[in-house]
Amino acid sequence: MSAATTALRELWGLFVEDVSFTLGILGCLLIAAFVFPALRLRDAWRGPALFGLLAIVLWESVRRGGASSPRSLIGESKDSPSRE
Repeated sequence: MSAATTALRELWGLFVEDVSFTLGILGCLLIAAFVFPALRLRDAWRGPALFGLLAIVLWESVRRGGASSPRSLIGESKDSPSRE
């Protein structure tokens, strides 16, 4: 059983790197599939609304990723003098 579990975890890790990002995208798709029709949103507005939802999910993921990694200047190393 542990070999099957390990294989499934490896397969999951192959496609899903950020679980909250994946769940956000799936949530947006569920909203587009079920909520938009229930709200009687016109067909012309469903695409832009889905784009807006996905853009919000992407922005949040980028914001979280940027906050967790330290900022560094491109081309500078620890040995180079600072520009103060």
